[in-house]
Amino acid sequence: AEVVTGSTAWIGRGLSCVCVQSRDSDARLSFDLTPVQEECLLRLQNRIEIQYDSSNIEHQEELKALWCASFPGTELRGLISEQWKEMGWQGKDPSTDFRGGGFISLENLLFFARNYPKSFQELLRKQNGDRAIWEYPFAVAGVNITFMLIQMLDLQA
Repeated sequence: AEVVTGSTAWIGRGLSCVCVQSRDSDARLSFDLTPVQEECLLRLQNRIEIQYDSSNIEHQEELKALWCASFPGTELRGLISEQWKEMGWQGKDPSTDFRGGGFISLENLLFFARNYPKSFQELLRKQNGDRAIWEYPFAVAGVNITFMLIQMLDLQA
């Protein structure tokens, strides 16, 4: 099985995280950042502010790339299509589901699809486990995970 892991070495000065709060306190731990880490954090915070724009060609191309990574060999009939529901979007226009996570949530889904294709496909197609237990809107769940990480890491502070 593929395991998605990463380093927490980038957490530093000026960055607080609700995920390391004491259970009996509202106080958050703060960490020191190097100048390079501060620059990376600022770039990330700027990326978070970019909303998905259905009229932006780059955003449209990334959405099409997500379709191709999700359903190789299956032609997408349009950016607005009932086909999107197969991936777990709430309706036929996925652009309406990016409100909480912005463009970065699409980038995260595409990163997952490209870099961990086996895990991505298993979750998308709900291949392991009892389908009744696994049932969830996959794509919308991906957007929500991005949104929750932004909140937990307090990246908009």
